Amino acid sequence: MIRLSRQRELCCVVFYLPADGKAPLDFRHSHSLIDDMNILYIMFDQLRFDYLSCAGHKTLKTPHMDRIAQMGVRFTNCYTQSPVCGAARMSAYTGRYVSSHGAQWNGHPLRVGEPTLGDHLRDNDVGCWLIGKTHMKADAKGMARLGLAPDSIIGARQAECGFDVWCRDDGLWAQGPDGFYDTKRSPYNEYLKSKGYTGENPWADFANAATNGANIASGWFMSNANKPANIYEDDSETPWLTSQAIDFMEQAKGPWCAHVSYIKPHWPYIVPAPYHDMYSVDDIQPVVRSKAEQNDPNLIFGAFMDGRIGRAFARDDVRETVIPAYMGLIKQCDDQMGRLLKYLEDSGQLDSTMIILTSDHGDYLGDHWMGEKDLFHAPSVKVPLIVYDPRETANPTRGRTCDALVESIDVTATIIAASGGVVPDHIVEGRSLMPYVEGREPDTPRAFVISEYDYSLHPVCSALGTPPRDARLFMVATHDWKLIHAEGGFPPMLFDLKNDPDELQDLGRDPDYARQRAALYEHLHSWGLRMSQRITISDSDIIHRRENGAATGVVLGVFDEGDISPHQVSSYVGKVPPRA
Repeated sequence: MIRLSRQRELCCVVFYLPADGKAPLDFRHSHSLIDDMNILYIMFDQLRFDYLSCAGHKTLKTPHMDRIAQMGVRFTNCYTQSPVCGAARMSAYTGRYVSSHGAQWNGHPLRVGEPTLGDHLRDNDVGCWLIGKTHMKADAKGMARLGLAPDSIIGARQAECGFDVWCRDDGLWAQGPDGFYDTKRSPYNEYLKSKGYTGENPWADFANAATNGANIASGWFMSNANKPANIYEDDSETPWLTSQAIDFMEQAKGPWCAHVSYIKPHWPYIVPAPYHDMYSVDDIQPVVRSKAEQNDPNLIFGAFMDGRIGRAFARDDVRETVIPAYMGLIKQCDDQMGRLLKYLEDSGQLDSTMIILTSDHGDYLGDHWMGEKDLFHAPSVKVPLIVYDPRETANPTRGRTCDALVESIDVTATIIAASGGVVPDHIVEGRSLMPYVEGREPDTPRAFVISEYDYSLHPVCSALGTPPRDARLFMVATHDWKLIHAEGGFPPMLFDLKNDPDELQDLGRDPDYARQRAALYEHLHSWGLRMSQRITISDSDIIHRRENGAATGVVLGVFDEGDISPHQVSSYVGKVPPRA
């Protein structure tokens, strides 16, 4: 049953805005898009599902994201495919589970040839453009093996997750004794230098740092989160990327899908004035954690809690310094959504642009004695998702919420379907959300959702002594239950979401809940048996070949010519041809 409900508050989703290329390209083929609709696919990084006023946050006001939710549908039970940037994004861009595409951690290359959203859209003559972050690592060895030149069109698309690039900036220009975290070119740093910000890395010295007298007060030190970043607000990362998106739309010819991908509110937790002190300790919502969680915890959960990040966010002073800055970053993001909406309205494009707004994962912020992401409690694994479809077919659901179980990979399928294409379900494992958007019952609603996490490069792997191949976690959740399975012989975790919605009591080792664990393991087992690697031929192709195969003369199992149609054996009967 579709569960759609009216609510006064608005919500957040993923935005898709029209975008073409640096040189105006014309992709107009009316058969591929209905009413020439463009798609603005907006992704924030590390935005919690519940840090929007339309999602119930009591003190953080996000009127522009709320407005988008009021225009469309807000999904309240959307789960990311992995609570880590790189793996989650590779799933979003391929529409496939992490164990299907194999790029399971930040910096793990997406193998060459993996079909992406851009490939599917271009099959329908729709442009697919990147503006911002992907966290994509190119499969350089695979490209070299196949002779794909990085500067060729196909090579560039392989290296950029299938997108044509208007502007790529992954937004993490950290620099240490061994060099930069990201060694690619930074358009944002170049912009800052053109505006008079000096030094090799103004991203670190200005955009993500405050001042302490004559010294840098780096945003990497969370004690500085309550200080204003040493940059004009208009020059900071979020407004800069919005300007890039508007520049793109100014020259774009449709139909197109533009992925506008913001780095914020991802750490470093620091934001320029006036956002740095908009919120105070009084605006922080109560922490969700219990002392019981620290009493004989699951070994993996205990190891994460005991890590440096967990220990830091277990401190009240850290939360009280960081969370107001995190809220300020979100408020700045929301103001930039207002700027995008105004541009779309003023240019007459709002009624012809689908907007999808989402995030790659959440942020614990001290809940469950954790910081960052990494595990599968709701603050980490659930993401906001809002879909605004301007077409009349979506009128019945405007301003509603939907509590169906959905996954981030469903956005990929939704974009393909909304752009007039047929979802290639032998490749794309997501399911189109268009039935929910149009108020229809889907053919195959999800009975459960899946998320995966490979922690082999995380310090927890070393702390537990886990072999890299066993450092894998799987979450399976229904409306009422959530199970986390750990490879390597560790016990599972189990939460009763109906009676313990805050996930404070782990029932993974409780003998009274063996039946519930077994039922969830059945779901995980059925998912594990899915067809995920036969992506070069569809079921319909197989059926057609089986039922309408060419008469090529292969007649296995035939005793004599009378057992098969004359047409099939016409080459094997008749007179012997003369010998030369």
